[in-house]
Amino acid sequence: MARNLGGFLVLIAAALIYSSALASYIFQPISDSHRSAALELFNSLGGSFPRTEIGRYACLDDERMVKVVSCGNPCCVEETYEELRTFEVLGIDKRSDISTAACQSVSEILGSSSSTLKDLFYALKVNGILKCDIKEDVFEGVASRLQAAVSGASALLDFYYSVGGLALIKGQTTKDDLYLADAEGVFQSIKWTTLARNSPTLSRALLGLVADVVRVGGCVGPALALSQSDGRWRYNSNNPESSTLAAGLALEALAGIVSLSSSEIDQSLISTTKNDILKLFDSIEKYDDGAFYFDEKLVGAREHQGALSTTSSVVRGLTAFAAVTSGSLNLPSGKILGLAKFFLAIGIPGDAKDLFNQVDSLAFLESNTVSIPLILSLPATVLSLTKKDALKVKVNTVLGSNAPPLTVNLLRVFRSGSKDTLLTDSQELKFDPENAVYTLDALPKSVDVGKYTFVFETVLHDSDHKNLYAIGGQTRIPIFFTGVIEVDTAEIAVLDSDLGSIETKKKIDLAGDNTVSLSANHLQKLRLSFQLSTPLGHAFKPHQAILKLTHETKVEHIFLMGSSGKQFEIILDFLGLVEKLFYLSGRYNVQLTVGDAVMENSFLKAVGHINLDLPEPPEKAPQPPAQPLDPNLIHGPKAEIAHIFRVPEKLPPKELSLTFLGLTLLPFLGFLLGLLRLGVNLKNFPSSSVPAMFAALFHLGIAAVLLLYVLFWLKLDLFTTLKALGFLGAFLMFVGHRILSHLASSSSKLKSA
Repeated sequence: MARNLGGFLVLIAAALIYSSALASYIFQPISDSHRSAALELFNSLGGSFPRTEIGRYACLDDERMVKVVSCGNPCCVEETYEELRTFEVLGIDKRSDISTAACQSVSEILGSSSSTLKDLFYALKVNGILKCDIKEDVFEGVASRLQAAVSGASALLDFYYSVGGLALIKGQTTKDDLYLADAEGVFQSIKWTTLARNSPTLSRALLGLVADVVRVGGCVGPALALSQSDGRWRYNSNNPESSTLAAGLALEALAGIVSLSSSEIDQSLISTTKNDILKLFDSIEKYDDGAFYFDEKLVGAREHQGALSTTSSVVRGLTAFAAVTSGSLNLPSGKILGLAKFFLAIGIPGDAKDLFNQVDSLAFLESNTVSIPLILSLPATVLSLTKKDALKVKVNTVLGSNAPPLTVNLLRVFRSGSKDTLLTDSQELKFDPENAVYTLDALPKSVDVGKYTFVFETVLHDSDHKNLYAIGGQTRIPIFFTGVIEVDTAEIAVLDSDLGSIETKKKIDLAGDNTVSLSANHLQKLRLSFQLSTPLGHAFKPHQAILKLTHETKVEHIFLMGSSGKQFEIILDFLGLVEKLFYLSGRYNVQLTVGDAVMENSFLKAVGHINLDLPEPPEKAPQPPAQPLDPNLIHGPKAEIAHIFRVPEKLPPKELSLTFLGLTLLPFLGFLLGLLRLGVNLKNFPSSSVPAMFAALFHLGIAAVLLLYVLFWLKLDLFTTLKALGFLGAFLMFVGHRILSHLASSSSKLKSA
């Protein structure tokens, strides 16, 4: 069973590769997979505000330089906004988990006079989602700072953060009189030159001059305008490089100025900006699957912005500017749909920043006033003919909302790699309002197993919706059909090498178990044949048709089977294979593998075995390859080691041992008797307290030394005994010296008396 499963890994891999090739042209709206990815990616950042790890995030400063910052800086506010915005679009309620800490940081940033423009901008964005309790006087103080920053701005990012911050304050306060003093002048300052930002009259004059130059075919010098002739923008007048990402930021800033203007902006400025947008879209790039995207083309840039962040910036700027201006931008709806396809084709990003750019951009496309893209998708692109799976189609917005009333038609069906069209008359798919899916009643009768391309068309019911939604033209979607392949007339035979006559032939059941036993010599041949046909009776050629012979020494030989129509056959001439078989006689197990991504009944079957009688190998015959060692023999459990201990020596009887112990105690008893005969007494034992104490300690020390000798005999080692004996010896020297001094003093007194 394990070997069968292992053999099917190749088949499964082939199916996955084939399916991934299909998925490259199929766009699916935002799903629960994105929500799971958002929870995982943002949790992997260590949670939300405030974060304390130094050097964890990389932010962009006003000069677009990458710098690593410690948390507590604007980067954390930016990361928190991206997290909150992503959760908001995906419908994940996580605000309660971070609102307390985030609102506290927002209050500190808005109340601090040292906060940067970027700091204030993202703090206001966070507040727009969390609705923190910010006092009106705090908003007024921030608005005053931002208005002063607008007046003194000299770079695009200064305008972007200050104007964007004012627009956010206007939407978060009850004040209706928050306007830019000279919105039209600021508009001109951003677009044409930073030299005239403090002089509306000079700005209008410069605008007229620029318009005249453009009208006669001239151009605006790079030192004069932040806006470039190709629709891109520069970050400041000192930087000659223009940027597509900067164009998106500029459009957002201009949209903020329009929303903060107390009067209508000059329509010539609006028209010029719209023309710049059209020029910018002239440089848009396209993939083969219909996805459109913008890529950064900075030559001397110190930092490269990828296509995702660049396209996301343009989408934000485009939708923001379209939302505050009247009239159409005259952008082809196909390009808006292509932008949506670009973001959806990314799938599920593995980075939190990329996921935010994807989800945020799709949210703006979902609600934009230019053209709302509709995505045609299939819940399943692999259908089983055996199970009679129905072909279902869904049409949704990029975030998965239901589309307006429309009709989905199947125009054509053709087999991949073939120009033959299987369906010429269009069929309308039936709409199921309960599940919001369109279902095809019946597949074309000629659809068999394999890969097909279905061409769909969507038609909006309401003519007014044609200018509101982008549905594109015809949508081509590859679909994979699987089924049970019929296996017939399978047999294995041993043939005579000369005449080709059948010597032994046996039928085999490739759907069941087989125990075929054959024998052959080097002058004979082995033939294996069978037929494969599709559910419609057509010839079927699988990805894999392999015959494997495995010798009893584990040496394997692989042979690919050929086909002619439905018939698959292989003939092994053992005379020509003796060298490849390494002249190894003996038993060979025969195994057949047939598999394909569309074959639901792919199999790996043991057919049986064949006993081969091959000639003896010559002297210089090739040797079979060394077989890899079994990992279980190398890394598996080792054999148990049985220890053999020495047989204990024979001990003497217990009575003899006790007798010997008694004999060793006799000298000690003799010692005690000798003391008695000598008349040992305690008459010289000191009577005064201090000498008596030293005398007692001296005798106890001697007793301790004797006890130490006993312990050494019983259990102590030599080093422990010597260590203890050293301490006891020093103790005995001290107390012995004191008591002997006392005895000597007493003796001298008696003699003198």
